[in-house]
Amino acid sequence: MILVTTFEVPGHKITKTFGLVRGNSVRARHIGHDIMAGLKNIVGGEIPEYTKMMAQSREESINRMVKQAKDLGANAIVGVRFTTSMAMQGAAELLAYGTAVIIS
Repeated sequence: MILVTTFEVPGHKITKTFGLVRGNSVRARHIGHDIMAGLKNIVGGEIPEYTKMMAQSREESINRMVKQAKDLGANAIVGVRFTTSMAMQGAAELLAYGTAVIIS
């Protein structure tokens, strides 16, 4: 499966468009990580626990989007984008979306 953020795949022609595909993941914060994040907030710097959590959420969202595209018969997804939103207090959603297509 080819994933691109552009609306074309260089060297390929889009022969069929299936439409929107998406995958999402909602993750809640962990109280232990919040304590560490609070300490990091005082001294500054990266919060590795949250970086890891967001990376896992991003991969899960991509995998779900790809599965949906494969189920439609697509071999590529163009215009891939990510967005995040607060689902509830202490939980965030990461959404991956794009357009499923067949390229030749």
